Amino acid sequence: MSARDVVITGIGLVSSLGEGAERHWHVLSTPGAKPVLDAERFQPYTIHPLPEIDWGLQIAKRGDQRQMETWQRLGTYAAGVALDDADAKDEALLATMDMVVAAGGGERDSAVDQAILDAARTRNDRDLLLNEKLTTELRPTLFLAQLSNLLAGNISIVHKVTGSSRTFMGEEGAGVSAIETAAARIRSGQSTHMLVGGAFQTEHPDMLLGYELDGLLHRKRWKSVWQRAANDGGGVITGSGAAFLVLESREHAEARGRNAYAAISNVASGRARRSDGNLVEAISGVVRALGAPGQRLMAISGASGAHAATGAERNALQSAGDFAMRGFSTLTGHLKEAQFPFAIALAALAIHNGAPYPAFDAENESPLEGAPEAVLATSIGYHRYEGAALVVKA
Repeated sequence: MSARDVVITGIGLVSSLGEGAERHWHVLSTPGAKPVLDAERFQPYTIHPLPEIDWGLQIAKRGDQRQMETWQRLGTYAAGVALDDADAKDEALLATMDMVVAAGGGERDSAVDQAILDAARTRNDRDLLLNEKLTTELRPTLFLAQLSNLLAGNISIVHKVTGSSRTFMGEEGAGVSAIETAAARIRSGQSTHMLVGGAFQTEHPDMLLGYELDGLLHRKRWKSVWQRAANDGGGVITGSGAAFLVLESREHAEARGRNAYAAISNVASGRARRSDGNLVEAISGVVRALGAPGQRLMAISGASGAHAATGAERNALQSAGDFAMRGFSTLTGHLKEAQFPFAIALAALAIHNGAPYPAFDAENESPLEGAPEAVLATSIGYHRYEGAALVVKA
């Protein structure tokens, strides 16, 4: 044990399964849990939609709610849930709390996009047309989407988190970098307490379009994340959700009398050149770099379902150790930037509650007995970036 061990003292989760750490533990620890799906709105694609949320519980001012798109409200809400869970909504504590956020580019204004496309069909002066739209249709702080650091800004405004702030942008890799950076800062003594996480809102046409332009989306009938290789499409079923964690040094948490869910022992990441065909070896190397104990462990896998990346992760975990895999995207959908924070949160909940999750897919996930004291959490990008963390008993 060290005074600078990185411990998790607050968890804020939102997904199609509900909100809060307790709700997610209850659902996911119950054998035979079923996903919440919407197969109608975006046919032939299925999504995992947001639950009903009373935004006012965490974002009190209607004006603040109105100026945020859904992905920002979602992240700001989950951040507030994490702060409540950590009993961290103290003015002095928030004033010195640092923040790392994983974010995408935000939702595009599809009405403006369509207006530009429609006008371009009847005009040849398209440079002038774009300038007109930029000056008349968009707010000065926005381009055709939203700035990634707006999420961190809104969390600061709403929850008064006013220490340093850093935003990472770039799919699963952003979530990995956010956790890796936050943990490293606490271990080095640069920070004593941090808010870290991400959010993703899939129920917007441009979000699905981004996946499908690369041929990534699974089509038609829903299947477990491990069972999509033989089906039409690229294997990814997306979900709306968010995951935020309050991380503290052990010394800081103990000084304010907070018990921890678990600790983050190590975080490792890689950026394999996938065209070289060595992704299995690259993932195995990332997992081995964590120094996991030799006994059989549960692996909370952030596998997206994308055929190549998911197959490589499965093979890598089989070669790198003895792991009972749990592909949580089966029940939540792929959460993009929030994927890695979500995996770490689920690992921490299993350790805290002293029980492994039952198999989410009994045909492809093996059983595990006993109270876990260490759990692997992974997030292998569907296109690039590999990350893993070892979460241990605090």
